[in-house]
Amino acid sequence: MTHAQAAARALLASALSVSALLATAACSVGGQDGPGTVVPSSVSAPASSAAPAVEQPSASPPDAGLSEEQVRAALITETDLGQPWVPTRGAATWRDGLLKASTKDADCRRLLDVLYTEELFGTPTGPRAVVALDDAYNGAQLRYQVAAYRPADVDRTLKWLGGLPDKCGKFKATTKRDGVQETEVDALRLPEVGDARQALRVSMTGKAPDGESTHLTLDVAVVRIGEDTITLTNGGFGEVLSELTQVIAEFGADRLTEIRKQGRAEV
Repeated sequence: MTHAQAAARALLASALSVSALLATAACSVGGQDGPGTVVPSSVSAPASSAAPAVEQPSASPPDAGLSEEQVRAALITETDLGQPWVPTRGAATWRDGLLKASTKDADCRRLLDVLYTEELFGTPTGPRAVVALDDAYNGAQLRYQVAAYRPADVDRTLKWLGGLPDKCGKFKATTKRDGVQETEVDALRLPEVGDARQALRVSMTGKAPDGESTHLTLDVAVVRIGEDTITLTNGGFGEVLSELTQVIAEFGADRLTEIRKQGRAEV
């Protein structure tokens, strides 16, 4: 069994005991300090932050939705994933090397842009919590975000993502540092969770300036539950197991659903 397979199975075992972990999340929502810090609306939460961060919009909508503490409690952290996942030590080198790329087709170029910026939906309508984690074993990096967006906007983007395997199944992406990358986009099936969902697997293959072959695999998954949306990216040069992405998406959707129920009960 490979390291990635072992990690996926370990998380799946944890997901089967989800009620215990949701009880922990409930404690955080109930008033204890959750992971992460609150930052002003003028400061964005970078993907390289070592701890979860919450971004509060400048103006609250009429229906405030989840509180900052609830959004933090909905995150999946290194505590849930276990070893070898640790708080990130900074943006992965492949982000600027490969994802900062261009191509002729507008849809494919937009895909590269959102993979690089990790911003699919623009400014959220409520608090946003983000955590970035590194796999200390093989250098993979995971970013998990929970935020509120207008459902219609999210669903429009999900429809666009769903059409990309046909529009951008195979294309060439030109990078400044690593030359031309042969890029493939495939649909990634997610469990039937939330109100809407979509996922893709993007693979980029080429050669580094030193002549060494490179192969980046990046999963992007989105699950919408009401007005709250989970956005997950999981990628690296090593083995990136799609099962791990699927299990995290399902596990996170269960956690967010439970926290949303708690929030309505407290109103």
